[in-house]
Amino acid sequence: MISSLYIDKAVCEYPIVAILKERLQHASISEVEDSTALYRALSAHADPIGQGKRILFLTRNRGRFIRKCPGTKSYICCGYQILHIGTYCTMDCSYCILQAYFHPPVLQYFVNQEALFAELDSLFACNKPPFRRLGTGEFTDSLIWEPWTGLSKMLVPYFGRQDRIVLELKTKTCSVENLKGLPHNKKTIVAWSLNPPAVIRSEERHTASLEARLQAASRCEAWGYPLAFHFDPLILYDGWEQDYKKLIEQLFAAVSAHNIVWISLGSFRFMPGLKPVIQKRFPQSGILYGEFVPGLDGKLRYFKPLRIELYRKVATWIREFAPDVLIYFCMEDEKVWKKVLGFVPAERGGLPRMLDTSALKHCGLQNME
Repeated sequence: MISSLYIDKAVCEYPIVAILKERLQHASISEVEDSTALYRALSAHADPIGQGKRILFLTRNRGRFIRKCPGTKSYICCGYQILHIGTYCTMDCSYCILQAYFHPPVLQYFVNQEALFAELDSLFACNKPPFRRLGTGEFTDSLIWEPWTGLSKMLVPYFGRQDRIVLELKTKTCSVENLKGLPHNKKTIVAWSLNPPAVIRSEERHTASLEARLQAASRCEAWGYPLAFHFDPLILYDGWEQDYKKLIEQLFAAVSAHNIVWISLGSFRFMPGLKPVIQKRFPQSGILYGEFVPGLDGKLRYFKPLRIELYRKVATWIREFAPDVLIYFCMEDEKVWKKVLGFVPAERGGLPRMLDTSALKHCGLQNME
């Protein structure tokens, strides 16, 4: 899908740049002093958001590679940390926050990976806190880069050589071939965002089908990887109960419950600024026309009783197959936790501790406490 490759002149000599030029030789290639010319050309396009998915900019990450998840004090955060490998995505989901997060949005891949691994070295050498969870799926999809970069072939063995930190690769693709045969030592969790086929067809353009995602998960389980799944965003529509129940049945027909480290639940929510973007780019979508109210973080969310009903049913269906799996909410308040799961994370040491404990159990982490 890449039609244009822009290269920051400051990184032209990096070895990965030559590799990417060869693998993307069908694309037009330009060397630029900075991102100005790229952004100018992109902003002039009729659909900058869509066009940005076809333009790849190779540059340096001038900030930190390891960052805290941008949660909010108003809702319970999982304490996830981001491994910032690049930005944006080739897939095109109607609800994607990245459409309104970057101005203009463009695929960026950071080639100064010596700095990335230097930060990881420092993190691995630190003894506190005892466990950490890093993921590459916050500002991009973790595996869209695999056909070009093979980044997982470096990251997975690297994490496999230590026993204090886990890497989560979160995706809507089935690009897992590079994971086969790697010495992961269970320190990489491969995770999928899931939705029913009806939602995938209408709201998740250019993503892998549900069947393909579950087949990829089954392959990764056969290769010994721990798994995770994210039902986020859960979307209310006519027939959602039947569709999500069937999805959960399909999930546990494909993989083993005992190999799942965690499952997150999150309902559709959006910043007000995303609404006109969805209306313009996805005029056939109906996801905006539900019962939404402003949340404590300024995002519009389903009316709380609707969210609670949604979560209760999905959690119940999951528990029928996996009574012991850790289910958690992405950015919900204590009332929702108590109403749906019967407890709040503070009663169990906090959500980060709950997730760390599950990683300790499934990934063979060293107990430093």
